[in-house]
Amino acid sequence: CNLSCVHCYFDARTKRDRDELNTEQAKAMIDDLAIFGAPVLLFSGGEPFLRQDLFELGAYARTKGLRTVISTNGTLITKVIAQKIKDTGFSYVGISLDGLEAVNDKFRKERGAFQKTLQGIRNCHLCGVRAGLRFTINKHNFSDIAGIFDLVEKEGIQRVCFYHLVYSGRGSAM
Repeated sequence: CNLSCVHCYFDARTKRDRDELNTEQAKAMIDDLAIFGAPVLLFSGGEPFLRQDLFELGAYARTKGLRTVISTNGTLITKVIAQKIKDTGFSYVGISLDGLEAVNDKFRKERGAFQKTLQGIRNCHLCGVRAGLRFTINKHNFSDIAGIFDLVEKEGIQRVCFYHLVYSGRGSAM
């Protein structure tokens, strides 16, 4: 992942995991999912946009009849990436925020992460990509919920999902 979020349930890091699937292994898994009859494939992470083959795998999954969606922190969604999401046929992008600017940036351990994420949402909207907000509620950010609803209305975000904190990985220390 490109961030080091304090509540990450996986304890994701910026380097590749030695057990990460390569492209051919990932395609074999997609084949298995299609045979099994899975209706949807969620590309998540860490950060899925760090995979060089994300769009290749997304297109491949679509040829197998799977609806494809992405779960991301949104910081890497430029206009070019948003257009590639649209062109590849991903049906939805769930973008995580952990509060308003100060709280989110503290959670993400990166100053400016909130603004990058917000721009990622805007880039999706500009390119006609369905994108919604994902918010993990915990004792450190619940006071931002009213402001999140204001942000959702201001930005025209059509979908918001609220989640509970998974107490594992780095999140277990919270």
